[in-house]
Amino acid sequence: MSDVLSQNEIDNLLSQLSNGEFDPAETDNTEERPVKDYDFARPSKFSKEHLRTLVFIFEHYARLLATNLQVHLRKNVQVEVMHSEAATYQEFSNSLSNPVLLGVVNFAPLEGNVIMELATGLGYAIVDRMMGGEGQPLDKNREFTEIELTIIERIMVICINLLIDPWESVVENLEPMLERVETNSQFAQFVTPSEMTSIVTMSIKIGNVEGLMNVCIPYAVLEPVIDKVNTKYWYSSVQVKDDSVYRELMEDSIQKAKIPVRAIMGKSAISVNDFIHLQPGDIIKVNTRIEDELDVYVGNIKKFSAIPGAHEDSYAVKIKTIFREE
Repeated sequence: MSDVLSQNEIDNLLSQLSNGEFDPAETDNTEERPVKDYDFARPSKFSKEHLRTLVFIFEHYARLLATNLQVHLRKNVQVEVMHSEAATYQEFSNSLSNPVLLGVVNFAPLEGNVIMELATGLGYAIVDRMMGGEGQPLDKNREFTEIELTIIERIMVICINLLIDPWESVVENLEPMLERVETNSQFAQFVTPSEMTSIVTMSIKIGNVEGLMNVCIPYAVLEPVIDKVNTKYWYSSVQVKDDSVYRELMEDSIQKAKIPVRAIMGKSAISVNDFIHLQPGDIIKVNTRIEDELDVYVGNIKKFSAIPGAHEDSYAVKIKTIFREE
């Protein structure tokens, strides 16, 4: 009741109540509302334990991301988990700028979407690198073209598929899928503004270009498995895995790398005057003999000794000795 009752009105109500003229049940027109049980032991928010476990999960994800992006971008990539914090989705959406790169990820079999925000500077650098450039961002932000978004979507699909292994101990048979990429923050209302979320921030450095990736995970998505998001369960359930997967990825990357190999026929020192007056047919005496083995350098490191020869129509060397010293 918005108005304040006077003393006379209060006395009249009390007298009617005592005489039976007034029945409070007759004035109760309140509709029944469904009541939802609230577990005070498990409030609908992320605890420090949950945030700490998410950091451990995404540190595993960061290692996979750095290894795989190097292969596709052919550029040195460094990924580091900065921190994890709890905030409402409204706080996250208010921090977004235009244009923005938001990947909407279906986190099946869990219900709901996870949002991956990639810094626009990293997006421009990825496009430039995939198109054959050095991987430099633009001086001034602009809207992404359809072709640029297609390239970024392909890289995001690769990043999203890497989520399966780090989350294996928490969510079995995880099948994340990129639904779409949004570039306008006004269309970023995927959950209610008051929904509690965990925001994991990672720093990604591609060559000399550095930017942030924010992964926004609503509480409603992880609620069915929230008991598993703690360090005790995570450490007890995670399986000790062989490093062969990482070794194979590194070996595959190294095998695709091209390195210069030089066979040194010999060395000599001449004066500048002799160099200027060199003519076809002149002979330069080197410090090696015909029967001596040649030094073969991989990069700037002496790795082999060899004898000169020919193979089909090309000059060649035949390896005789391998130097394995560091």
